[in-house]
Amino acid sequence: MRVLMINSVCGIRSTGRICTDLAENMMSRGDTVKIAYGRESVPEKYKEISVCIGSAAGVYLGALQSRLFDNEGFNCKRATKRFLKWADEYDPELLWIHNLHGYYINVELLFEWIKRRPNMKVKWTLHDCWAFTGHCAYFSHVNCDRWKTKCEKCLQTKKYPSSIVDNCRKNFLRKKEAFTGVRNMTLVSPSYWLADLVKQSFLQEYPIEVVYNTINTEVFQPSPSDFKMRYGLEGKKVVLGVASVWEERKGLRDFVHLRALLDNSYVIVLVGVSEKQAANLPDGFLCIPRTDSQRTLAEIYTAANVFVNPSKEETFGLTTLEAISCGTFAIVYKNTACEEVVRHYDNGMALDASPYALADAIKSMI
Repeated sequence: MRVLMINSVCGIRSTGRICTDLAENMMSRGDTVKIAYGRESVPEKYKEISVCIGSAAGVYLGALQSRLFDNEGFNCKRATKRFLKWADEYDPELLWIHNLHGYYINVELLFEWIKRRPNMKVKWTLHDCWAFTGHCAYFSHVNCDRWKTKCEKCLQTKKYPSSIVDNCRKNFLRKKEAFTGVRNMTLVSPSYWLADLVKQSFLQEYPIEVVYNTINTEVFQPSPSDFKMRYGLEGKKVVLGVASVWEERKGLRDFVHLRALLDNSYVIVLVGVSEKQAANLPDGFLCIPRTDSQRTLAEIYTAANVFVNPSKEETFGLTTLEAISCGTFAIVYKNTACEEVVRHYDNGMALDASPYALADAIKSMI
């Protein structure tokens, strides 16, 4: 079978690694797989199966247009037309879509092409909520439910994909027109939490499968290292948090509150914080830049006494599963998909969203 995947990145970060893991599994069965991606670099081992949709300049232009006009997903026409011409020649039997946001593709042109190919099987893995809103990728933490009927007067224009204007109502209607009416499409959700939201959206016409994300357990396994010695943490109790981007919903502020509730025998290690964020954190934090090295992450997970994911909105929580796979107990908040992860893999606990509850649980567990 000829398979074509589409995602913003390939082989890096959570969604990029999910794509390459799927590709490796399918190729082991004899399928031919290509991964079309929009931005950033691709690890050397995946370059042969990767296809870049546009260019770095095109991504920057798409981001600028989105910032000025609040129209993410509706730019990049030239790059998309060129890519679809290649896709026609490749002639996939299965198209597997992942993240379409990221300033790299025009979703209207893509779905017009899909609808002209009714015999092509289509899957769409939803890693967030962007597909059925007029702007944002997440909305629960601001208690917004306008996406159920028609987005308007957006509460999060300054959040990714950030814009200086509000065009959410028009975006919502254009997405609904583009994304509905596909003859042979199945949605894939990494959690029942997200699947329940999808069933309340304009995507409810499609069948939806819940398939938990998986990781490479040959990499994410207990991995002893000199991490504590290298950073002078011998004798310290290590509380770990990991994110690709530490935005508000990820719980960085809760880590700051948590730091004040723990004594000096604890150190909080955060992976993925920016230089600006690190400069504003109080004493008692060890900040490590984002890394795409899975082996480095496995060593850090293993060195931690406990992993904490205080995110208030997650569609799965891949870092939680990675930590558990490395033998580290995970503490997460209730009412997110992370609760499903710790319950399913049975090496963690879910708490009410409170730094005080986190502190009590950490002290009693370590």
